[in-house]
Amino acid sequence: MDWNRVEGNWKQFKGNVKEKWGKLTDDDLDVIEGRRDQLEGKLQERYGYAKDQVRKDVDDWFSTLK
Repeated sequence: MDWNRVEGNWKQFKGNVKEKWGKLTDDDLDVIEGRRDQLEGKLQERYGYAKDQVRKDVDDWFSTLK
């Protein structure tokens, strides 16, 4: 699976994202619209993670979708 599939099926993945990162609001998820850079930015904003940590967390989450 590639990230384009996440973008294309964002509505299906929103619940999974919200389970993983509960601090993200529905408004955040609407803004993200499946874009990885937006997801990483919101995670940094809400959780205060470093960019490297966010990238690793998103990669780990993405690998569970395959």
